[in-house]
Amino acid sequence: MTPNTRRILTALLLSACATGAAAEEAIRPEQAVRFAGQSGMVCGKVEKTRYAQNSEGSPTFLHMGGAFPRHTFSARIPQDQRDKFRPSPEELEGRDVCVVGSIQRDAGRAEIAVRSPSDVKLATIK
Repeated sequence: MTPNTRRILTALLLSACATGAAAEEAIRPEQAVRFAGQSGMVCGKVEKTRYAQNSEGSPTFLHMGGAFPRHTFSARIPQDQRDKFRPSPEELEGRDVCVVGSIQRDAGRAEIAVRSPSDVKLATIK
């Protein structure tokens, strides 16, 4: 990806992922762990989704920053929010999204616990 293409993509992600009246600065999944303990907006491609039905709380994970299990970031969607997503979490696989929330560290990776579908924004090209 050329630097110019990267700038254009970043601008599109920022415009698509605005929260409130102003856009936050986008954090790449590979850099998210550096922001642990802070609120932020992590933007990137959903490499893989995983519905962990047999795990405590039956969460759904959106893995970004590499393929599972070598990903660098996950958005964790609780079971009670899963059916509220349009498109569904599985339909986000392969698409660019921005996730807003408190960035936490989990097993050396970064994670945001999604509270509602409004925390996940689909990046669209206008």
